[in-house]
Parts: sequence; C-alpha cells; structure tokens
Amino acid sequence: MRFNEDAGLDVSEVQDMRGVGGRVALGGGGLGVVGLVIYFLFSQFGAVDPGGGSGALGLGQVGSGQQVSNGSLAQECRTGADANRNHDCAVVATINSIQDYWGEQFARSGQTYQKAQTNFFNGGVRTGCGSASSDVGPFYCPADAEVYIDLAFFQQLRSQFGAQGGPFAEAYVLAHEYGHHVQNLLGNSAKAGQGSGPTSGSVRLELQADCYAGVWANHATTAASENGRPLITEVTDEDIKSALDTAAKIGDDYIQSELGGGRVDQSKFTHGTSKQREKWFSAGYSSGDPTRCDTFSARDLG
Repeated sequence: MRFNEDAGLDVSEVQDMRGVGGRVALGGGGLGVVGLVIYFLFSQFGAVDPGGGSGALGLGQVGSGQQVSNGSLAQECRTGADANRNHDCAVVATINSIQDYWGEQFARSGQTYQKAQTNFFNGGVRTGCGSASSDVGPFYCPADAEVYIDLAFFQQLRSQFGAQGGPFAEAYVLAHEYGHHVQNLLGNSAKAGQGSGPTSGSVRLELQADCYAGVWANHATTAASENGRPLITEVTDEDIKSALDTAAKIGDDYIQSELGGGRVDQSKFTHGTSKQREKWFSAGYSSGDPTRCDTFSARDLG
C-alpha cells in the first residue's frame, strides 16, 4: 500500500492520548463496545477481569473530557509522503481514506456521514462505554461514536496471533472498526442484540463490519480526499492477502483453538470463524457494494 506523496493529511480525525500513563481495568459503566478481537477472548481465558478489578490505575493527569495535544502528530503528519515513511502518519492517512470513502458513499445515498474520531491510547482509556484496557484490542464505542486503539495491538497481531502483519493488515483492522461506525449511523447496531453463538446477532454484526472493510478496500485507490485526489495510490494482491491472513487469525475458532487451550466452543462465538471472516471481507472487496453486506438477512454465513 502506497500513499499519494502530495496529498494532505487531516490529523483532526485522530486524538493522540498516548503517554498519559496508567492502566484501567474493564468495568465502571459497563463496556458496550464492538471491535475486532475484543473482550470475549480475554474474559473467557483470564487475561482481563471483566468485573472491574481492584487496584486499577487511572489515566494519570487526564480527567473526564480532557485531551492530550495533537501537536506532534500535526507537525509530523502533513502529507502522504510523511505517511509513506512514518507509521503513525500512515495510520492517520488510512483513517482519512476510510472516512473519505464513507463520506462519498453516504452522499451518493442522499445521507450525511458523520465523521468519527480515532483515539490512540496506551494501557487504558475512559470512553462513553466505560473504561477499557488495551487487552480488549481495538474497539468502537457506539455511545460516543469513537474508535479506540492501542497501536501496540498491531505488534500483538504478529507476535501473539501469528498474523503476517503489514500496512494493509493494519488498514483492515481500522476499516473494520469504522465499519462499526457505519453500522451505528445506519441503525444496524441495534439488530445485533445480546448473546453469542454461530448465528448470533453479534457474529452477524462483526461479519458485516468485515464486509464493509472489504468494500472500502475496493475503493481505497479512488476515494477522493478533500483536495479531490485519492490518498492511497496502490493496493496490491499482497496487501489483500495480508488482510485475509489477519481475518483468518482472529476468527473465533482459530482464537479458541490456538490461544484458548484447543477446544472450540461454538456457543461462545461472537465474531465468526476464520473462513467466515475471510468470506465476508472478500465479498465486500470483490463487489465494492455495501448492499452486498447484509449479513442479518443471510441464511448461510459461510
């Protein structure tokens, strides 16, 4: 994946809260979040205390409603040339591209897309959905309509999950989270309800977000930024393979069998199997059509 060297970046779509310090256990207001790997894995296998935990640290000097300056990002991430040589800037550019596409798509449908902010954090963060630690992975909070990610997760994908990684694998992760934002704007999130299982609403919600990620990938090199030029100039076959590899490494069955002791329990599925996640990303990528992502009406999820 390559970025247009001359394209401008919009760092206002990102809030950098790293370096604040502290670690926050899950709990407080309840964590009604949706995301890529998320809470079920860690609550089942003991990596997180879902009850709120004792001894959790707060977020240092940052109180409710306070933010950390984006000054360093604004200085470092000005153009696509910066994105081609700086990882954080590449993440900013990818977020810009994803939102550029959905802005165009909503406009074509006679609707208005409301941009969502992505928050970079370390350790823990307070959100409109409650407090969360980095252990939950990247997530979207419908209550405040924002995306949250500890960028160390991308290294975890390689070291813990065995994904090959790479810029477009990371782009898939981000596009998936923005898929949840699109669901929230369209009212699809309410269809999911509670519960788990191979045909549950939560699985359908996650697979639809995968499909939406594939739709963006299809349009990544044509989605125009505010200056009328696409931010992304090239998406290769290898890029798509890396996204599919990541999708396979975060399927419920793969996570349970490889990271959870070897036993696959379909009753606890919340995100879909590896094959399902690959299938629905591919469906979005091959069609480029968000209407082909109706997982809630699909009888066969794959």
